[in-house]
Amino acid sequence: MGVAVCFGELLLRLVTPARELLLQQPRLDVHVGGAEANVAVALASLGHEAKVVSVVPDNALGQAAVAHLRRHGVDASTVGSAPGRMGLYFMAQGAALRASEIVYDREDSSFARAGKDDFDWDRLLDGGDLLHLSGITPALGPRSAEAALAAATAARRLGVAVSFDGNYRAQLWERWDSDPRATLTQLVGHAEILFGNHRDISLLLGTEFGGDGPERRREAAQAAFAAFPDLKLIASTARQVDDADCHRISARIDSRDTVAATDEVRIAGIVDRIGAGDAFAAGVLHGLRTGRDLDWTVRAGLALTSLKHSIPGDTSLFAPADIDRFLSGDLDVRR
Repeated sequence: MGVAVCFGELLLRLVTPARELLLQQPRLDVHVGGAEANVAVALASLGHEAKVVSVVPDNALGQAAVAHLRRHGVDASTVGSAPGRMGLYFMAQGAALRASEIVYDREDSSFARAGKDDFDWDRLLDGGDLLHLSGITPALGPRSAEAALAAATAARRLGVAVSFDGNYRAQLWERWDSDPRATLTQLVGHAEILFGNHRDISLLLGTEFGGDGPERRREAAQAAFAAFPDLKLIASTARQVDDADCHRISARIDSRDTVAATDEVRIAGIVDRIGAGDAFAAGVLHGLRTGRDLDWTVRAGLALTSLKHSIPGDTSLFAPADIDRFLSGDLDVRR
């Protein structure tokens, strides 16, 4: 098994303490994040070799982000530094029937300034067997979109599998003269694994899918398999929000011939849901990279996304034994 290479922007999340509104009081807690980096940290916590390819400013903020990766066992030697600023986002965490709210502050970041010629993918993918990307990178602007496509193209040329998480962020795409459907279609065309649901596929194909629940998801998956010949698996979750503290989540993996699906689990007393989708992706990739069948793999993805809701911060820090305990239903105190 080679190295999982994750390409995307490292960010700082500034979140209100005690579920306050933004700047209700002049205090913010800081967490290091970024979708692709979250996947790398989660995979490293599960025992995989993982590295992040990114660019940060050469200042205390960029250095803290790199230190976060290294502290959790991720290879950060391929995180470069360049002029610009650190990408930020602010979050007022929801409570009761008030939803969480995010404000992006990522303009002119060091990563967004980088273009396709700033990354030597033959070198960066050396030893890698997986390239993980998300739809957040191309949403940052034309240079980032070109860089993401160059990475996926190089991976295909070098025989490195590509996994792609749709992660559609309307606020980012709407900032510039973008064509999300065209850009994302090109990227998914290089992918073997897609993390996304029927809404992501609707965006890609310009098609609405009827029906409800599992039938709609299967119809969308079959349409995606028909449109993208290299696509092998589509992994997704379905989330029902009762209130800020209680969600119900299920998961599924569609292959061309079969479906592996979980029952719904109820997650109450949520501490922090940010990064739960990245945890799901890491759990699925963990199962696939360790040779597990799709039934175990989808349950591992659900386990990791469920566990992520129990800790603050953007990243899943759980080990394989934590997945095993979740799947066994062992919720008692461990002494």
